[in-house]
Amino acid sequence: MASGDHIRHRQLGTVIHDRRLAAGHTLARLSTETGLSQSFLSQLENGRTNTSLRSLQQIADALSTTATALLAAADDTAPAAVVRAADDTVLPQTDPGAGTVRSLVHGDRDLRALEFTGGTDRGDRDFVHQGDEIIHVTRGAISLIADGTEHELGAGDTYYCRAGEKHRWWAHSPDTTTLVLAVADGRTVKRNSRK
Repeated sequence: MASGDHIRHRQLGTVIHDRRLAAGHTLARLSTETGLSQSFLSQLENGRTNTSLRSLQQIADALSTTATALLAAADDTAPAAVVRAADDTVLPQTDPGAGTVRSLVHGDRDLRALEFTGGTDRGDRDFVHQGDEIIHVTRGAISLIADGTEHELGAGDTYYCRAGEKHRWWAHSPDTTTLVLAVADGRTVKRNSRK
């Protein structure tokens, strides 16, 4: 593990630890609610291991937040207008079918943007967000189920997901690339008063 990776793990672990305590959860309760072992959760909070996005989502659910909110809180990088392709913003995945997830935004911003590559088994869980989001396919194809209706999206297609709309999606192949853009939790879209 590179030195920077350890620092990033510790930051995410600290965020999870602080959110767990603020929620009044013990490690045992968080373990029960997530199905993740107390040992794993302790190692994660102490920066000795990382987590897949799937496990982070389980933790976020138990803490009444989202994985993107936890990741954003752990990102102490100064907000930057440019995020380079070479910047290490990938969240490691433990499950090969989960693909990779890369943050396209540095620091505490009003908008969140994630780039998903692959994720052929990602459709096993429904999501409901407090804000709207856009799901855009840049390469390959995905299947998306929103409020009980299935859609197939190919390269260049976009789905606008309303706040509160239950949805899930999965890639058709490991080389599929999907962008998800959303307003950060607890934020609102700032409107310019000019017409």
